[in-house]
Amino acid sequence: MVAARSIYDGPGRRHAGFTLIELMIVMSLIVVLASITISVNANGQTRAREAVLKEDLFRMRDAIDQYYADRKAYPPTLEDLVSAKYLRAVPTDPFTNSVETWQTTLSELDPANPSEVPGIFDVKSGSDRVSLDGTPYSTW
Repeated sequence: MVAARSIYDGPGRRHAGFTLIELMIVMSLIVVLASITISVNANGQTRAREAVLKEDLFRMRDAIDQYYADRKAYPPTLEDLVSAKYLRAVPTDPFTNSVETWQTTLSELDPANPSEVPGIFDVKSGSDRVSLDGTPYSTW
């Protein structure tokens, strides 16, 4: 017959449980790994939004250039790019979550043709946030 073991089997013998220090070390490692995961995830989401913003700006600027090449005038609004089928839709700014916040730059007036209406020459994000590289999104 085997005798039941007690928690304390005598001097120099160790019981089967964990010590408080071992538990504290494991818990601190879990906290460190969780905080690293959270920060990597947050930066990953920001990088993804930055990539979407760069792509949207590239596509809108390309559509503005195509519009100008075809019509010899800049579009009066971004919606004109959609109605003329240069874009399917005005994209949503990934940082403001709105299509209304795009900041447009109007073309300069031609002194040879003062009756010409200025159109959209460039477009930028309307966000007041700063990118991961330290530049404001409104300057991209």
